[in-house]
Amino acid sequence: MTDPLPPRDHGGGIDAAAARHGGAREDWLDLSTGINPIPYPVGHLPAAAWTDLPDRAAEARLLFAARSFWGVPEGAGIVAAPGASALIARMPWMAQGTRAHITGPTYNEHAAAFRAAGWTVVEDGEAEVRVAVHPNNPDGRRMPERDIGDHALTVIDESFCDTCPEASHVAHAGRPGVVVLKSFGKFWGLAGLRLGLMIGPGDLCDRMAEALGPWAVSGPALEIGARALEDRAWAETTRQRLARDAARLDAMLAARGAELVGGTTLFRTYAVPDAAALRKRLAQAQIWVRIFPFSATWVRLGLPGGEDEWRRLWDALG
Repeated sequence: MTDPLPPRDHGGGIDAAAARHGGAREDWLDLSTGINPIPYPVGHLPAAAWTDLPDRAAEARLLFAARSFWGVPEGAGIVAAPGASALIARMPWMAQGTRAHITGPTYNEHAAAFRAAGWTVVEDGEAEVRVAVHPNNPDGRRMPERDIGDHALTVIDESFCDTCPEASHVAHAGRPGVVVLKSFGKFWGLAGLRLGLMIGPGDLCDRMAEALGPWAVSGPALEIGARALEDRAWAETTRQRLARDAARLDAMLAARGAELVGGTTLFRTYAVPDAAALRKRLAQAQIWVRIFPFSATWVRLGLPGGEDEWRRLWDALG
């Protein structure tokens, strides 16, 4: 029996944090992820969403709403999946080749998926595949339009781009080999829903749908996803709130000597003298933030929700 692979570095992990630093899970304020702390209100679901196999009408409603919300170009395909992670894991089989260009630091599941499929991951030089997170996690850098080149496959992960829709590259998703990924876990704050979408050339979307198999997305996810995409007013109000809260977080951390590295309005990455020491101090107050194995100074914070959470963070920063 082979040893299990070590877990990849991610946010979250409140159970482990509580075991190490004390307190019950419900005592903790998790700021280690970039998930909207005030999620989309899912409301009541019809019983059929839970009891019936998902039908074509429910999926068609979701995909129609997605095309309208993101301005998917005519002729481009679109496929729903049980989370963007499911799409990322299958992406290496959407192209032929041996080398994938992925510039770090970035969301590490992309490189892990290609390496698991036998590809070599490089940061420069020739490659058949180009992968970019746009805006990037954890520093918020954006992929210039000029970088959408002539690779056999270009994967643009826009999991955080719904905070800045004007920057989206969805308009290019009809080009050969260009794929855009969307996630419901971040902007809509529904990570547990496990819903992601792939937008791209019809042939690639057909292959992805075949790889995912039938009934890949649950009935509740289809219903809630369609509702959320149809609710333009909620999306616009949420963008405005996130922008205000990100500015508030920047001011709070600047007052404690932190320097902004970058981010989105869902998370902010700062440089501090000792990131591990800051995380330990906040953990003693049952507040969990993200640090990185590649940097001794970077720390990433998501947004607090209610005023009690903001006061709690301010007090813990000392």
